[in-house]
Amino acid sequence: MEKLEIKTSKRKETGKKASKQLRKEGYVPCVLYGGKENIHFAAEEKTFRKLIYTPKAFLVDLFIDNEEHKAVLQDISFHPVTDHILHIDFKEVFDDKKVNIDIPIHIVGDSIGIKAGGNLAVKRRTLRVRALPKDLPDFLEVDITNLNIGQSLKVRDLHYDNLEILDPGQAMVVGVISSRLAKLSVEEIAAQEAAEEAASERAAESAEAAAGEEKKEAASE
Repeated sequence: MEKLEIKTSKRKETGKKASKQLRKEGYVPCVLYGGKENIHFAAEEKTFRKLIYTPKAFLVDLFIDNEEHKAVLQDISFHPVTDHILHIDFKEVFDDKKVNIDIPIHIVGDSIGIKAGGNLAVKRRTLRVRALPKDLPDFLEVDITNLNIGQSLKVRDLHYDNLEILDPGQAMVVGVISSRLAKLSVEEIAAQEAAEEAASERAAESAEAAAGEEKKEAASE
């Protein structure tokens, strides 16, 4: 997986008042959890542009006061009006411990269904996976060559070396639909997606339980 280096500094003060002041000065309050202790730090908002505004996933080399930590982005909050970054959570990773992360998918192949006049319906742009840091790919290749009209690929149809996909097996990733049924299919897909997202959230609660507890401890700024 591609790496990204970010240099930051520990926060001298924590709490809502201190965080608000940092944001006024153009900085983003952050926390790194998952290691021996939670580390509160901050950096200028522009520092995170390459990490946030991209479809790519990165392993992040965080240099906090010149001390290196390997991490992945776990959560980010945006201002509802200005869209400025309000807060970022990072999870520290270790070479011998598996990590959960969203990996983008790359669709490859010339679908026989599209050649016959069908439309491609992409349901997921990323997949949640669990793997050792060394086994994390830049992207997950999804081959649609053999998909005909009316056929789809679900999570359970995809298999990759040295990683586990955490999304529900029945969730659709990509499919080929008939052009004349495209409008109807969009509505059906939206309804199906809502149901699958609910199932995905229930499954994620179990997979992310430990991280959730750590985030609760880290949330107090």
